[in-house]
Amino acid sequence: MNKFIKSSIAFLSIFLAFSCQEDDKAFGDLSAPTNLNVDVAIQGVDTANPYGDGSGIVTFTATADNAISYRYVFSDGTSQNAPSGIFEKRFTQTGVNEYTVTVIASGRGGVTTNTTISIEVRSDFTDDEAVQFLTGGSQKNWYWSASEPGHLGVGPNNSDATQNYYGAYYQAAAWEKAASSESSCLYNNVLKFSLDGNVLKYELDNGGQTFFNTAFQSVAGGSAGYDYCYNYDTSGVKIVSLSPSESVVVANGVPNQTRGTMMNFSDNGFMGYYIGQSSYEIISITENRMVVRAVMGGNSALAWYHTFTTIQPVQDPVTDFTNLVWSDEFNTDGAPDSSKWGYDIGAGGWGNGESQYYTNSASNSIVQGGSLKITAKAESFSGSNYTSARLKSENKFEFTYGKIEIRAKLPSGGGTWPALWMLGQNYATNTWPACGEIDIMEHKGNEPNVIHGTVHYPGHSGGNGPTNSTTISGASTQFHVYKAVWTATSIKFYIDDVLFHSIANNNSLPFNSDFFLIFNVAMGGTFGGTIDPAFTQSSMEVDYVRVYQ
Repeated sequence: MNKFIKSSIAFLSIFLAFSCQEDDKAFGDLSAPTNLNVDVAIQGVDTANPYGDGSGIVTFTATADNAISYRYVFSDGTSQNAPSGIFEKRFTQTGVNEYTVTVIASGRGGVTTNTTISIEVRSDFTDDEAVQFLTGGSQKNWYWSASEPGHLGVGPNNSDATQNYYGAYYQAAAWEKAASSESSCLYNNVLKFSLDGNVLKYELDNGGQTFFNTAFQSVAGGSAGYDYCYNYDTSGVKIVSLSPSESVVVANGVPNQTRGTMMNFSDNGFMGYYIGQSSYEIISITENRMVVRAVMGGNSALAWYHTFTTIQPVQDPVTDFTNLVWSDEFNTDGAPDSSKWGYDIGAGGWGNGESQYYTNSASNSIVQGGSLKITAKAESFSGSNYTSARLKSENKFEFTYGKIEIRAKLPSGGGTWPALWMLGQNYATNTWPACGEIDIMEHKGNEPNVIHGTVHYPGHSGGNGPTNSTTISGASTQFHVYKAVWTATSIKFYIDDVLFHSIANNNSLPFNSDFFLIFNVAMGGTFGGTIDPAFTQSSMEVDYVRVYQ
């Protein structure tokens, strides 16, 4: 019986082999493509510019006998299929650089012929600051700014300068896509930008699923008929090249509407939401926030807008506090309202090694022109070389849980240490850090524009407090809103409504009883650092403080 089976299998194998050979005739001539030739046209080449006009644009035209398709493989790590053999490539490495280009011509049945050429091209475009923002000089993760209204939007891609630079048609509400499992995968995206030498690289960790625009659901084999999360593999490193934007937003000619830099992702890379596009225009970018614009693939009338942050947002299920229970708008000139504020008087910094003496003098704290001004000065007073003020709401207003909003402009100068913070009211009997401390905002004049949010409690004093920082622009020249949302389950820190730090709260921590507010400007100390010898004086201005419950 076994011999019969083996003989049958052998006969079947021979039959199939002959059958396959017969079927091969359907391919026609299986000879490899011949006479492969590649013409290269570098844009702007002339006697004065032998390597091009600096745009870095090169047009390749490949031809070969018996070829049905072509593929280009470039030494900058990118590649591209070109069925017609014609492909335009923009090289973006600054200066005159030599590149090798391998051209693969494919014939019937997958047989190929290839050739490799070398070209020298000049590119004048660079955006080193954008690369620094994207990577931090090494590697940085970005997330959808889901807590920010408009983090996903769509608008027209036309010449109407009144609406072609933002999501004029639609802007997603905060956490809108988290409401349904059909779209919530969007917020799982981690966009990883890294710098490898001079090469900008990118990886998308989508958690296994990608949110697809319905027009492209077939890419994932889907058929929902609306935007939907499909299983889709996005693994693999992509190369990102930068180039100048030529979009309708640039054509508007309006300052600050766009940065004018395009990010071009190799190998069909994309930024989380699949819209059939691999090129994104940077509208704006800072250390921790980025807005990009991309024309939808296959529908050039639409442009999508994505907003990302380096601080991963955490959805807060607690309803926002909206009942204003206490505030000071600082609208009456003179001394701070004594029904709301008292003073800490003295020197030494309460264990922080600070160099100022806190006073209740009008030269150090005064309400003037609609704001409270706390001024640190270089002057000798009671054995200290600096004076300042520390105001507190102790015994005047103390509270448990709420939303605290403080609009302030910070002092400048090396060694300044402004703080907007809260302390547990039982500190006299429950010695710090057991009483708890919530630092809504701290700033070092020696590190301008870097804002810190921190909490302290037993085991987490000094530099061990759970903390995070973010960088903003104009901390000492512009007013910003510093906010904390404090609940029984979390404490969240915001600047201008952008979340940058969050900690979990529970009944084992000292953040479930009354706290009071403290505003001060310290000099030097363990956090403020070295004081600039040229420092004379600088003020923190507080426009308002509001507490909601």
